[in-house]
Amino acid sequence: MKVLGLMSGTSADGVDAVLLQLRGRLRQPRWRLLGHHHHPYSALLRDRLTAVGQGAPLSAQAWLELQEAVTEAQASCARQLDPAGHARLVGCHGQTVWHRPPRAGRRGVSCQLLLGPLLARLLERPVVFDFRANDLARGGQGAPLVPLADAALLGRRRQATALLNLGGIANLTLIPPRWSAAAAAVRGWDCGPANSLLDLAAHRLSAGRLHCDEDGRLATGGVPVEGLIRQWLQEPYFQQRPPKSTGRDCFGADDLARRLGQLQGHPTADVMATLTHFSAAVVAQDLAPEPGLDALLVAGGGVRNPALQAALRERLAPLPLVPLDQRGLPAVAREAAAFALLAWWRWQGVSGTTPLITGADRPCLTGTLAAP
Repeated sequence: MKVLGLMSGTSADGVDAVLLQLRGRLRQPRWRLLGHHHHPYSALLRDRLTAVGQGAPLSAQAWLELQEAVTEAQASCARQLDPAGHARLVGCHGQTVWHRPPRAGRRGVSCQLLLGPLLARLLERPVVFDFRANDLARGGQGAPLVPLADAALLGRRRQATALLNLGGIANLTLIPPRWSAAAAAVRGWDCGPANSLLDLAAHRLSAGRLHCDEDGRLATGGVPVEGLIRQWLQEPYFQQRPPKSTGRDCFGADDLARRLGQLQGHPTADVMATLTHFSAAVVAQDLAPEPGLDALLVAGGGVRNPALQAALRERLAPLPLVPLDQRGLPAVAREAAAFALLAWWRWQGVSGTTPLITGADRPCLTGTLAAP
């Protein structure tokens, strides 16, 4: 079955689409990547999404029009990749603007902008969307959603595999080795900020000229303030054991302002180096108790930041960093491919989450199906 996957991440830079051929066993399918396309958001749409993600108020009309604009951008990306409509099914994550995991007896909620029935109508194909709601309703985190899909797409190897995604948030997938007991489970969780604080800091420190620290230039040559990094690593989220997930509700503009206040008086390069090394340090701290890894596979927008990659290599040595592309799955296509697979599982009635990963009371189907 040919399935089209659509993913737009926390950084809100645009939509990634993949066309995936899936067949065979559901949990270990044979798959082939038939194509990938990236459709950048317009500057206006990106700025509106970033503002909403930081709590900017919108009227009901503006909120609906923003969902409509996101839906149309997703449809445009899908058409550019698959103009002939070869895909029989579409899996679309939508655009996350807020994610609040369960805490202190309060249920979790998550908001992904998308008009699923409209997308199904625009593409004239069934669409699976709203992947987090069912897990959240069962007491789960609703995130991360991709670990089981990662394991299915990458398979098990002789040694345990760790996959790090460096989007707005850094998240890990841990896949047991093939020789482990059958009951050995795939695990995954959100480590903390990856690009979220870096992008916001670059925008603020450049007086709005930059939307990210392109090629790590702002951080290059800077010296991280290690005392602050050690202090930040003691904060409650980084001491919490999985299941756990996070987003801009924790690591957004307010959090950045607090950290910049603590860095007041330091040169811009040192500020950016500190935030960059902080993103690397939260990953290193989470991986420290995980023995037997042969390498850390790396994907996400953060792979294009040499300063962040250097910080990771320094803090994870001697564990080598390996681009995900070298294991047969292009890093740029990984998340969209995961949502194609999750949509296929939903179509087939197969659960896409486990309590070990999300903390829900039981495994559940992920996604709502909208007919064209």
